[in-house]
Amino acid sequence: MTAPAIGYAAALEQLAPREAVRLAALAEQHGFRGTLAGDAAQPFTPSQGEAPFVWNVVSALGAQTTGELGVGALAPTFRWHPALVAQASATLASLYPGRHWLALGSGEAISEHVVGGYWPEPAERINRLFEAVTIIKKLFASGSAGRDVKHEGRWYQLESSRLWTSPEQPPPLLIATAGPVTARRAGQVADGLLIDSVPYDKLGMLLQRFAEGAREAGRRGSAPQHALRLHLSWAPTDAEAMRNALGEWPQAGMRFAKSDIRSPYDLEQIAKLVRPEDFDERMLISSDLDAHRANIQRYLDLGIERIHLHNVGRDQDAFLEVFGREVLPRLTR
Repeated sequence: MTAPAIGYAAALEQLAPREAVRLAALAEQHGFRGTLAGDAAQPFTPSQGEAPFVWNVVSALGAQTTGELGVGALAPTFRWHPALVAQASATLASLYPGRHWLALGSGEAISEHVVGGYWPEPAERINRLFEAVTIIKKLFASGSAGRDVKHEGRWYQLESSRLWTSPEQPPPLLIATAGPVTARRAGQVADGLLIDSVPYDKLGMLLQRFAEGAREAGRRGSAPQHALRLHLSWAPTDAEAMRNALGEWPQAGMRFAKSDIRSPYDLEQIAKLVRPEDFDERMLISSDLDAHRANIQRYLDLGIERIHLHNVGRDQDAFLEVFGREVLPRLTR
């Protein structure tokens, strides 16, 4: 048995830029391997309080750490043109060879609506995502091949161009989804899935759909590079852990789609309806370190080796120190 590589999830909705960089470096000192940071133009609730520019933060923390640099889930469809996503990702991968991976999703209105315009239904958002993936993969290939590419699609156009700054190997490309149809499509074009806020009993089905899509596309090469962002609430007491969950990350207890909510203040009002039992099977809330270890281990036993932990409470220093000492060394793969 070998120790798995468990990473840190820097929730930029809660962390100012310098604090995110400091904590990523501290996480590495305590045995966490790599950092995953998400893209958001707004926090989910006003009390979370932050929304720094993800590319700046990850570039800075890359200079202070040595592990993987995950960015995701990022929607390459509304605030971002896919060509800009490809350029940003290729630049980060050039700065830190072999360390960066990129996860893409179909987006949520709370961040994507800020540029205005029509907010489409889920089917269109997913189709936009996969057209964007086509463009990004074309541009990744253009850098290594040294040739121009172009694209004329339903939603996006790309005039003849290439990535002039490009790593030797493009970063792994993952798709963030909780849906089986999208997971199957992801298997046809992506290197893996980013799984976030998906109930445990649904995970096996998503991984199976991804594998089916890969087989259908004749992609029988390297093993999938799935990643999991695991939200949890740990504190010295159960009562404090529950207060943190309700106050800092109430969206984990909302058992409905939240992709159409536009304002943190609207979500704040909905959060008042969340009750402790709403977190059951969705996020572990406990002071028991053995319970958290067992919860992480069951995801490792499914074959997911790239797991990034996000403790929703504000005392990140204590979380990193305690989990680095008591939890990570006891995990196996």
